[in-house]
This record gives sequence, structure tokens and C-alpha cells, in this order.
Amino acid sequence: MPGVERVSISLERPLLERLERLVREGHYANRSEFIRDMIRDRLVEREWRRGEEAVGTVTLIYNHHTRGLIEKLMGVQHDYHHVILASTHVHLDHDLCAETVVVKGQALQIKLLADLLRQQKGVLHASLSISSTGKNLV
Repeated sequence: MPGVERVSISLERPLLERLERLVREGHYANRSEFIRDMIRDRLVEREWRRGEEAVGTVTLIYNHHTRGLIEKLMGVQHDYHHVILASTHVHLDHDLCAETVVVKGQALQIKLLADLLRQQKGVLHASLSISSTGKNLV
């Protein structure tokens, strides 16, 4: 491959066996693809720790019957409209809803938004999935 450098690493046998298992379980074509993904994951983590521009999703599971919850969630989202790109609301059953909020902005603002949404009474679970704009991953 043009522009690709070959490197070698030394690993203890048990660690190599675990690496091979991870490559197989992840359905990677080879070790190189797996290691590239690991490196990118660390780079994304670093971007988030530094508070750089990032993208992500906040996923909420909540009971929509909780008094005032919808208004509180909408209020928080309006306060953070500058980092919200889109949101999707899904009815899971008669009582429970899932909402996914797609975000882009400074990592610290995104984390704060996720924390404020998570803290609302009636939110049963919230998760933040982080990623990068990709500008620094090439």
C-alpha cells in the first residue's frame, strides 16, 4: 500500500494469543486493521479529554408518563441547541420511549448536555457515544 509504513512489535505469547482472539472476534481481516482501530480510538479519547470539537450521540430511555419530564428534556435541549444536530424519538411501548440526540461541538459542552439529560427524574438510562469529526484521524 502506498503511504503505509511497516512496523513490528514484540509481544509475550499470552498477549499475542489475546490479540489474535480479539482480531477474530472483531471479524477484522488482519492485525493491522485491528491495531489501526485501537490507535484511532485512543486519538478520539484524547480529543475528548482535550475538549476539542467532536461528534457523538446521546441515547435516552425514559418513561414519558413522568410528570414534567418531556418539558425538562426539551428545555435542556433548547439550552444546548448550538451542539444539537438532530434528534429522533421512538415509542418503545405504551410507557417507554427512546430518544437519540446527535451532537457536534466542543467535547465538554457535549458531556455537560449528556449529564444534564441523564439527571432528569424519569430518565431510566442514558449513554453517551463519543466520536471525532475525523479531521485528526487521517
